[in-house]
Amino acid sequence: MELATRLKPRQLRLIQRIGETRQLQTAAHMLAMSQPAASRVLAEIEAEVGTPLFTRHPKGMEPTLIGETFLRHARVILSELESLETEVAGLRSGEGGEVRVGSVTGPTVGVLVPAIRAVRAEAPGIQATVEVGPSGQLVRGLEEGRFDFVIARLPPEYDSRQFRIDPARNEVVSLVVRAGHPALGDRRKLSELVGYEWVIQDLGTPIRVAMDGAFHAAGLTAPEQITNSSSLLVALSILEGTDAIAPQSQEVADLLTRNKIGDSLATLELAEPLAVSPCFIIRARARQMSRAAERVMQEVFRRL
Repeated sequence: MELATRLKPRQLRLIQRIGETRQLQTAAHMLAMSQPAASRVLAEIEAEVGTPLFTRHPKGMEPTLIGETFLRHARVILSELESLETEVAGLRSGEGGEVRVGSVTGPTVGVLVPAIRAVRAEAPGIQATVEVGPSGQLVRGLEEGRFDFVIARLPPEYDSRQFRIDPARNEVVSLVVRAGHPALGDRRKLSELVGYEWVIQDLGTPIRVAMDGAFHAAGLTAPEQITNSSSLLVALSILEGTDAIAPQSQEVADLLTRNKIGDSLATLELAEPLAVSPCFIIRARARQMSRAAERVMQEVFRRL
């Protein structure tokens, strides 16, 4: 144990070079050392080990049995140190490291996932964790240190002074229906749609608040047939084979209707567009983010 604590990387590198070249002078030159200095370092190591590591011959130096063992371990140790140096450099430069982001659904699809892809194209070593959820849950996670930053709305119970808050974007609501829905075609007023079955997010969620406000502003009562669910899976299950209407953020609606699922889904055009309260990029004021998290956040800003 004492040997492990006393050995230095410079000493291990000298042993490694001697093992590679079989020449003390060549090894010393490779490490920018004088031959007398290298000879002195080797003597110190052998004194620590208690036995010679190399047998000296006129044509060079051959490792002893203990020397071979020493060389094998030296290679492993130096390799690990080089890996450590590379990893630390990657973390400092943002080429590696971890970023943990929380986001409400719309910005996740519209800006966060594309931002992570763009950063990873330049820095494949970055590990990303994305959690999608309601704003209250996300801001609580940010406060607890589980996220580097979140894209969310700041709940009223939080003091905005403990965060750094930058505007993100407004979310526009789209009405997703099955392909062939009878209301497709012309722009529709809500009064023409209130009689259909609806699948709307839970009470108190931003899209639900926006929908309820739109119905009230139009002098309408809420639809009689509403399934309350924030699950996209539930919404898709109900849309299949029915004339139900499912309000979603525009980013989610675009994703659903432009891929293979889009063959069976469409969006209704409203006469009066609907929007929900804007999102913000929120980070803890007193906590420094990693370089990897900074890169992802800057890419998010670029895409807003």
